[in-house]
This record gives sequence, structure tokens and C-alpha cells, in this order.
Amino acid sequence: MEFSDKRVHLIGIGGIGMSGIASVLMRRGARVSGSDIRPGPRIHSLKAAGAEIEIGHRAENIAPDVVLVVVSAAIKPDNPELIEARRRGLKIAKYAQVLGWLMDEKKGIAISGTHGKSTTTALVAYILEQAGLSPTFVVGADIDALGGSSAVGDGEYFVAEACEYDRSFLHLNPFMAIINNIEADHLDYYRDLNEIVEAFGDFASKVKKEGLLLVNADDPLAMKAARFCRAAIETFAVDKQADWQAGNLKSRQGRYEFEVSRQGEHLGKFSLSIPGAHNVANALGAIGLTYNLKLPQSVIKEALKDFRGARRRFEILGNSKGVIVVDDYGHHPTEVRLTLQAAREFFPVKRIFCVFQPHQHSRTRFLLEEFAVSFAEADFVLVPDIYFVRDSQAERLRVSSEDLVARLKEQGKEALYLPSFEEIRDHLLENLKPGDVLLTMGAGNVDEIAREILQRFER
Repeated sequence: MEFSDKRVHLIGIGGIGMSGIASVLMRRGARVSGSDIRPGPRIHSLKAAGAEIEIGHRAENIAPDVVLVVVSAAIKPDNPELIEARRRGLKIAKYAQVLGWLMDEKKGIAISGTHGKSTTTALVAYILEQAGLSPTFVVGADIDALGGSSAVGDGEYFVAEACEYDRSFLHLNPFMAIINNIEADHLDYYRDLNEIVEAFGDFASKVKKEGLLLVNADDPLAMKAARFCRAAIETFAVDKQADWQAGNLKSRQGRYEFEVSRQGEHLGKFSLSIPGAHNVANALGAIGLTYNLKLPQSVIKEALKDFRGARRRFEILGNSKGVIVVDDYGHHPTEVRLTLQAAREFFPVKRIFCVFQPHQHSRTRFLLEEFAVSFAEADFVLVPDIYFVRDSQAERLRVSSEDLVARLKEQGKEALYLPSFEEIRDHLLENLKPGDVLLTMGAGNVDEIAREILQRFER
């Protein structure tokens, strides 16, 4: 689709994916407008670049010359701007559809999986950038080393995070793809785990026949979904038989070195600056993909060593009054468990205060027992009210943060329910001591607590 000099309006433009698409559209010559319910740094950046953005959703935000309206997956059918667009007969597309249109113009690389999408997508984009290939990319996180969450490059590759919610990734037709892993999530949308695996199988079938799918052989469900792929398949695994293998893992304060081999051929030692054993698998998928693009091993190795991670992915925000403050986006039980394991390796003798903001009532209810056992490596767990998004009011009444705290206490964990950020802030200011670690976790706005604690200590 031609976007040059076309007026495109994005409802929910402040989201990480939507703002990334908005940036790409603007660099493609589109005249972008949009709206969101609250201001934020991404909106400020887009406005500085020339986008016309309103705070609040109103029918009059749809200008007379709009030819395309793009909606995020979070936008409800009763949104006044969406209603107005339908009344006027305007072309309406979901975020993922537009991402697919843009990807079709280049060689698409799509990174999927319940966990690790953002990190792996960022790794692939960073390796391509370091190799001088100037990729276009859209990542679900801000990457300081890449100048943000999106960019339009001059090269032939388009790298994108492929989200399974709402089957969004089925709008993509990539040349190459990765399936990192598959677990139960988004059960407000999917019926069960079988339906999730089926959706990933449909995604695998979208990889172009002349292309390549890399799949994590450590994950049986990912392997099951990969059977539907028409393209060539290569597997990767840690300490297990696969086309791409990582072995002889060694941790240095949570950061890993490992040996890599491809189909028995030893490729040498690789190292990561981002902590956590789980990132070895993420890196292995990125290595396999970029190696297949004929990039020099030396470039791949150096890029992996230099990569400092994505924002809100074990992001160390600062150290003040002897307290180290870390923020992470983890909001699924597996992500919580792996992030806390990485934190314990990184800070082996420190007390870890974990502030976990549950994301969605439905996710909390469906995965309550899994959440209850995922905080083993935290010394103290503080839980505010659940971040309310997408769920119905009825769902909201079926579970609460108090339920999670009760389960945590049953596991012998020292946990406390404090409804508001203010109460948690005050508790932390009273109890944090030099040598402690504060780790905030969740897909909502829990990072505000981390940043405020740092500001208070710095004063």
C-alpha cells in the first residue's frame, strides 16, 4: 500500500507497537495523526517529529482527509473514533495488518514465542545493523543501542516482533522466522493451550517456501507447531541434540559464555552482556538466523557481546544509597521465575525486594497457581492492585491481588498486598537498606515505583 502524503490516523498511538508503526509510516512519507488516553514519552517524540496527536478519544479527532484508520488490539468496538471511521466508510486496519503490508515490501524476519520475542528481535536487528545492512525494524521495546523501538533502514530486511495475541502474527508473511517457545497465555482470547499451538502452527505455515524457520527444540510445543511449516526448518537447543547447539555454559555473575556448534561443526565461544540463562536460547536463535544470512561470525559474536539489552528487560536503572534498582517487563509466571533466577545469579548475596504488578485479571486468574511458585528467588514480594486492561468488569471481580498474596504466603513466601503505589513506595522507603535490590516487574506502569524510589534516594 502506498503511504506517501496520505493521512493515516492511529487510535492508541502511544503503545509501543503502534508508536513504532507510526514512526515507520512517517518516514515513509505519510501524514500521521492519532490519539491516546494519556500522554507519554513516545507521544512527545512523535509530536516532535510532526505527528498530530490528541489526548482522549473523540470522533472529531478523525480529520476530513484521513484515508486509513489503524487500531491497536486494545481498542474496543465502542471507541468513538472507530465508530466515526465506520460511519464515514473509511478503510480500517489493525496494527498487525499494517505491519504485514510494510513487511511485504522487504524480506521479512518475524520473531515469535510466548517469551523472549522483544530481546530476540532486538538482537537480530542489532546484529544486522552492526553488519552494515541497515534493517527496518519494529520491536516491542525501546532499544537504546538502536535508537528506539523502530527505524526505517535502506537495507532489504524488515525485522519485526510477531505477537500471538488476537492471532496478530497471521498477518505476516515472513521470509525467515523464529519460534522461541509456546506456553499458555492470553487465555482471555484463546480457548486453551491447544488452540495457541494451532495458531503458532498457522504462523509457521506463513513462512515463505523458499525461506527458513528456526525453532527451539527444547520446547515440544514449538516443535509441534513447526510441523506445519512449508519452508526449511533448523532447530536450536541448549545442551540437547539440534542443528544449532549451545553447550559448556559458564556464568560470570549471571552473564553467560557458551560454545556454539552447527550440525556438529564447532563455531567457537560466544558471550552475552545481558544476564540470565534464558537469554542463551534467545541468542542461539539469533545466531542461527543471522548465520544463514551469511553474516561473518566475527560480526555476530561482537554484536552479541556488545548488546546491552532492551528497556524494561532486566534494566538496571541505578544505584542510590546503596540500593540497586532494576526494572523488568515480566508478567507471565515463566518470565517472573527466569528473571528472578537471573537476579539471584547477578546479586547472589543481596536481599531482593520484588514489586510485582499483575497484568490483567484474566491472566492472574488462569495462571494463579503458576504465579504462586514463580517467586522462589525473591526475599520479599509486594503486590499492588492488578493492572486493568482488556478484561470485562465481571472478570475484574473474579480475582484480586489479595488472592495472589494468599497463595504466595501458602508457599512460605513473605508477601504483602498494598493496593496503591503510594503505599508500596512508603513501605520500601522504610524497609530498604544499603546492599538491597529493588526489582519491579510487570507489563503495566509499575516502573514508576522504581523511578520514584531512585529519585527519593537521590534527593
